[in-house]
Amino acid sequence: MSSRTPSIANRPAAVVAIILLAISVITYWDATQMKVRATYGMGANAASYFVALLFLVLALGHFISAFKPADIDEEAVDWKAVGWVGLALAGLIGSVWSGGGFILGSTLLFAFTARGFGRRAFFKDICLGAFIGLLIFLMFNKLLTLALPQGPLERLF
Repeated sequence: MSSRTPSIANRPAAVVAIILLAISVITYWDATQMKVRATYGMGANAASYFVALLFLVLALGHFISAFKPADIDEEAVDWKAVGWVGLALAGLIGSVWSGGGFILGSTLLFAFTARGFGRRAFFKDICLGAFIGLLIFLMFNKLLTLALPQGPLERLF
């Protein structure tokens, strides 16, 4: 009888699990530090506890996946596509941070992500992203009366 230690079959899943677990712990800790409490019902920290729980469940799922033997062959990573999606996220963050607004940021996010997934119609994607960003902005800002980051375009509406 041999005592065999389980080995990690899927190292990327294990890394993602550790990252998700860390995010869960940080979110939980942040929720415990909130000073504003509701006088009745659930407070703002309830949502943070829920998000921490969701991250914990995702982490556990990734840990389980990391130790299961892989039944499919690993594919090579398309670093060019990853770069486009990273640029899309950086475009959104940069637009909001620099005061460009939500519509510009979501336009960049849509167009660069589409490019990362292999679409070659960049001008059409810019137009489509701007249209979708405008619709989302109007829905949140006018219909739901929730504030999204404003830039020059948003101030026109």
